[in-house]
Amino acid sequence: MLGQVKEKNIYLQLNDFLIYLKDVKKSSNNTVQAYERDLNRFSDFARNNSISSFCDVKPSIIAAYKKHISGLGMSSSSVSRSLSALRSIFQFLITSGVMDHNPAREIPNDKNQKKGPQVLTPKEIEILLSQPSTEDVKGVRDKAMLELLYATGIKVSELINLDIEDVNIQLSFIRCSGNNKERFIPIYPLAVKSITNYIEKSRKLLVFKSEEPALFVNISGNRMTRQGFWKILKAYAESAKIKKDITPHTLRHSFAAHLLENGADIHDIQEILGHSDISSTQRYAQFLKNKMKNSYMKFHPRA
Repeated sequence: MLGQVKEKNIYLQLNDFLIYLKDVKKSSNNTVQAYERDLNRFSDFARNNSISSFCDVKPSIIAAYKKHISGLGMSSSSVSRSLSALRSIFQFLITSGVMDHNPAREIPNDKNQKKGPQVLTPKEIEILLSQPSTEDVKGVRDKAMLELLYATGIKVSELINLDIEDVNIQLSFIRCSGNNKERFIPIYPLAVKSITNYIEKSRKLLVFKSEEPALFVNISGNRMTRQGFWKILKAYAESAKIKKDITPHTLRHSFAAHLLENGADIHDIQEILGHSDISSTQRYAQFLKNKMKNSYMKFHPRA
């Protein structure tokens, strides 16, 4: 059996690892896809260097790969993520009895300065949310999606997974489910107005089947996808002419930072965001400290 496993080529070994992530570790689809992208890239590099199995990979090959992807312009965080993926698959092969050492552990990550979360100012948020036209069906939908993201701080995956029954217009909250947890998040009146406008005017024109459960749907009448929302957000970010890299997570970061800046309790923010560890939420407090220090050093006459 061991010999048979060792005889597998690098792509079959990768496939075994992906099956392990899905079926044993129960990793999310996004996590599995991220591993698959990073490890496919390495597998192609290895095969181009006459290496047909992960068992034949030496630290020198990993060092060469690190230099290769850095030369392609990858950020240090992306390079570190790729090395982490390699350490994970080698550890899987060790646990499976295929290998007895982890060559990726010999290649360190480059030290890089951690960047704070990308946060928009309240004015930039106002400009971004004003971009969708409320005169057409898609604009009404897009306005509701953007307002809801900023109103609740939910992730884009949580946004597109919302069903219409997860919204309580009368009591102004949404129910967000995921990872065996359920959160009830309040939404401010302007967001309630946008969602109500969407449900009453646009959604009924977009859905083809009355039994469609999804809150937000695309022009085909099906549930909105991550890729679809990314394209929508990118278009509005460009039309807003904001000189920042805006992603769906930017609205989540901005939501948390603005609440904290205006006096919200950090534990309340933790609960709303669904962070299991308070340290994930505390980085927003550190962001505000750094922001205050930068303002001090920039504007104090003797700084």
